Amino acid sequence: MKSILVTGGCGYIGSQTIIEILKSTDYQVISIDNYVNSSEQTLHRIKEITGKSIKNHCIDLCNLETLRDFFKTHNSIVGVIHFAALKSVPQSVNDPIRYYKNNLESLLNIIKCSEENNVENFIFSSSCSVYGDVSSLPVTEETSLSPTLSPYAHTKLIAEQMIMFISEKSKMNFVLLRYFNPVGADPSGLIGELPSDIPNNLVPVICQTAAGERAKMYVFGNTYPTRDGSCIRDYVHVVDIALAHVASLNFLVQKKNKEKYSLFNLGSGDGVSVLEAIQTFEKVSGVKVNYEIVPKREGDVAAIYSDSTKAK
Repeated sequence: MKSILVTGGCGYIGSQTIIEILKSTDYQVISIDNYVNSSEQTLHRIKEITGKSIKNHCIDLCNLETLRDFFKTHNSIVGVIHFAALKSVPQSVNDPIRYYKNNLESLLNIIKCSEENNVENFIFSSSCSVYGDVSSLPVTEETSLSPTLSPYAHTKLIAEQMIMFISEKSKMNFVLLRYFNPVGADPSGLIGELPSDIPNNLVPVICQTAAGERAKMYVFGNTYPTRDGSCIRDYVHVVDIALAHVASLNFLVQKKNKEKYSLFNLGSGDGVSVLEAIQTFEKVSGVKVNYEIVPKREGDVAAIYSDSTKAK
């Protein structure tokens, strides 16, 4: 049976993508996840939702020889979806060396092993953070990139450039997906965004504050040049993100790509401010959220939202 390898398969987007692959294709799915920011419990939840068992291999992708050994015993892989990466903007600002080593070395190793084992299709998890602080919105795939504002964003930009150059000499075909801000959960409610460390993304922070799991949340800045002074982001449902990966997989396997390297924005196309998100949560849930406005956070852009016409 042909297999798809999903790195970071126990993470937020990786697990949802596995669910959608199992629901809509005949592929066997294999996961690699070292549980740095995820849980083995996710595998049981995937089985509960889909009725299918997933095998996860607890491998550090920065260990090339261990990864090579894995590929020696898995010769049915026809595609790789590479999610595995560290992804916190403030954490990357505080520990940039860790981010450059992990995010770039792991990418190089998984591409190298895929090449060595004749894998033809590779989907990379990129980010809208590569656009930097742009002057014109919404952004399209042709929007000129401004300087990145965090080591995390810079690793994604370097990764994109690496793949672009590698694709010119590679037998593989690549799709790069620039996510905006994934939110939400599987309709079952069994899988959603619950990082094992302190969450940095807005929606789980709002939910934890409303549930009393944290005393209050912080809004980083209210003097940005936006309609209410808080940052504006493009929030897109995680199931839509996952379905885009299935579509990308079909796009490559069915050889619909005209280039070796294809790039797509994945967003809703609407910008929502941090304060608007909090106010909407309060209106819908009837629960007040205890928040405090504090100084701006290093690495945050003022506003970013997408034009996802190409992906559609």
